Amino acid sequence: MNLSETAFVLEEKPKTFSLRWFTPKVEVSLCGHATLATAAVLFYDIGISMDEISFETKSGTLIAKKNKDGILLNFPIDDPVKIDSPHDLLNSMDITDFKNIVYAKKTRKLLIHLPDEKYVKNLKPNFELMKSITTKEEIRGVIVTASSQQYDFISRYFAPWVGINEDPVTGSAHTVLAPYWSKILEKKEMLAYQASSRGGTLTVRLTGNDRVELIGSAVIVLKGELYLE
Repeated sequence: MNLSETAFVLEEKPKTFSLRWFTPKVEVSLCGHATLATAAVLFYDIGISMDEISFETKSGTLIAKKNKDGILLNFPIDDPVKIDSPHDLLNSMDITDFKNIVYAKKTRKLLIHLPDEKYVKNLKPNFELMKSITTKEEIRGVIVTASSQQYDFISRYFAPWVGINEDPVTGSAHTVLAPYWSKILEKKEMLAYQASSRGGTLTVRLTGNDRVELIGSAVIVLKGELYLE
């Protein structure tokens, strides 16, 4: 589809489905919005008879539930750890000032805490230069984030290494953002906004067992058939 990401789902047994996700270039181990979209199709288009679905994935079992505010996804958190600053990568993103840099080992995401939300919104990375940089840790994507007046925090997500210069809304990034901001704000439930050109609002809630609940909504806008030889 040349979009990030395309989900492939197969029913294994009642209430349980296998689920895989692909960018235009590679398979990824976790994707939030494609899981949300898959659940929306199963709930609202195919019309399965239950209010909760289990997906077996490369990141373990993921749960999707119908919720009064949309669809609730239950994902494992990826609590980031402090690392040395990758100066060349920062230069390629035109980042000259930051508050903190941490790394999430499971999802291989770098999180950069920037001074304010204006800095996040105005950032213009050089994606080709980013791909040419060698770093100590393997990086599949970069999250930039800051506190916000309207939300608890905002973010953007860049992953040119896997064929996604900027992702519109990224559930997997919020498995990193949720534990990070929870410690700073001393909150378990937060309202987040991903400030891409399309943008998206998420409610994130830490459940206390190394899991995070992400609540969002989905709209089916296109339906068709694929013919494979």
